[in-house]
Amino acid sequence: MLAVGMVACGSENETPVPIVEATPNSIELSKLAAYESGVFAQSAAEIPAFDTESQRLFVVNAKEGVLDVLDLSQPDQPKKITSIKVDDIAPEAEVNSVAVHNGIVAIAIQAAVKTDPGYVALYQAKDLSKLAHVQVGALPDMLTFTPDGQTLLVANEGETSDDYQVDPEGSVSVISLANLKAPIVRTADFKAFNGREAALREQGIRIFGPKASAAQDFEPEYITVSKDGKTAWVTLQENNALAKIDVAAAKVLAVYPFGFKDHGINGHGLDVSDADGVDGKGKINIQTWANVRGLYMPDAIASFEVAGKTYIVSANEGDARAWGENNPAYFNNDTSQGFVEEWRVKHLVHAKGFDRRLGDDLPAHLRVLAKGAELNPANFAYCGAIAGDAKDCREDHLLGRLNISWTEGYQKNADGTAKLNERGNLVYDHLYSFGTRSVSIWVENDQQTGLELVWDSGDQFEQYIAKHHPEIFNFNHEEAGLDNRSDNKGPEPEGVTLGQIGQKTFAFIGLERVGGIMVYDVSTPASPVFVQYINSRDFKATTAQIEMGQAGDLGPEGLVFIPAKDSPNKKPLLVVGHEVSGSTTIYQVNLK
Repeated sequence: MLAVGMVACGSENETPVPIVEATPNSIELSKLAAYESGVFAQSAAEIPAFDTESQRLFVVNAKEGVLDVLDLSQPDQPKKITSIKVDDIAPEAEVNSVAVHNGIVAIAIQAAVKTDPGYVALYQAKDLSKLAHVQVGALPDMLTFTPDGQTLLVANEGETSDDYQVDPEGSVSVISLANLKAPIVRTADFKAFNGREAALREQGIRIFGPKASAAQDFEPEYITVSKDGKTAWVTLQENNALAKIDVAAAKVLAVYPFGFKDHGINGHGLDVSDADGVDGKGKINIQTWANVRGLYMPDAIASFEVAGKTYIVSANEGDARAWGENNPAYFNNDTSQGFVEEWRVKHLVHAKGFDRRLGDDLPAHLRVLAKGAELNPANFAYCGAIAGDAKDCREDHLLGRLNISWTEGYQKNADGTAKLNERGNLVYDHLYSFGTRSVSIWVENDQQTGLELVWDSGDQFEQYIAKHHPEIFNFNHEEAGLDNRSDNKGPEPEGVTLGQIGQKTFAFIGLERVGGIMVYDVSTPASPVFVQYINSRDFKATTAQIEMGQAGDLGPEGLVFIPAKDSPNKKPLLVVGHEVSGSTTIYQVNLK
């Protein structure tokens, strides 16, 4: 696919000659500027979207519950114009996402009570006049237009209430924009999958909310749409799955499992501990771990076409369910007060069982299931496990600090129930951690799984930073500390966007925790090429300086690529919203 423009000719009767965009050998990002909101760690700059005609940048400011409007006519000097407030639509509402197409701005609005239906509002980019608003599902979390701009799709996540008393269904709203002042909403729901939960689990799809139907358990997160606008795919992050949607019919056609990554394979290692160095401090320690598996659980996805085939790029962040995690009643065995699936290995497989953590951090649903848990010594002898005792596997410098999902990996009976050994304990054959610390490329197939992994970056993110920036290896976004995210999703790739330049496609991946952008040339989906890692964070800033907003760009969330033909300075741009530093950063994409 070529990006083209038009050039004037000598006679008005002559056919304009297309300008073909040059295909670079490679690219290099350089930071032009950033707009600083001055608000730290309160999601003051999350999702950006750009309108070409007005040269305005729209940025979600979740902290204020508004959409900030920036003037990007001079990309090296972004300036705030105003903010769009949504109080007239829903009092105390939150703005979650934004998308722009041909001068129309669409905003996803979460109700004050997140389990209530949310809204989508439409505005003119040029004068910010409101066109219409419509009601959609609970917790609209992301939205996107089809390529022709005639349809808007909204991922309604449908998260439970924090005490797990209310669990709305997840869905995707399909909004017809034929009449911008009277949009028509249809709903692609998951009701057809109710009653099929056991079969879906057998396929590898995570349906595990207490007493939840499939429709309640599925939580749509992020949408990408095919080039022809006929098909959409939406991540179900907590379910580790991908839903396929027929846009015209507003119908979910299928749900595919992403599966898992084997961290025991060379090139797929990870650092599992934040306390594996001297005196319990962290150190860089990337290695393979047999029978430790990563759940892909992507947040953002994007898609592109090669030779008529659509490929899906996923940022494999990982996300655990943690409802009621601040409620003491839940950790005192009241299963009605929440649901928490994340726990450290050292607590899960302690020889004295679960009750030693009662009232502290023992997930109530786990205690109902069994008295304790063990590692299968046939699978974990390499770190010291024996029958009835995990031994050194629990140590901080080995697997002890790793956060995993206790809901996965234990032995089961033929009917799917937990299989307890003679000591009344669960026996774990595998340990499943959240996310895979990587970016992947997928394609649909005709097999039962429906998805085929074309390529995965393996442990390249951790390996690259360990080699080139060891001083910030697995830093957190809100504090300075070597290795302090190794036990929990590492660099945490969350956002991804694609940029077409000439005949090449580039992927830009935001690393939420350590910060920065990984860049790959994905033009050949089976063999992408690493291009660059750029991080505009101040590596030397202390935790105190970070908290005062003096550490540069922290916590990249949303990314948007602006092609040269649409760019104010006629150069390709990448805009990144940083939820922690509250900064919106503009990078120029330089062709090489």
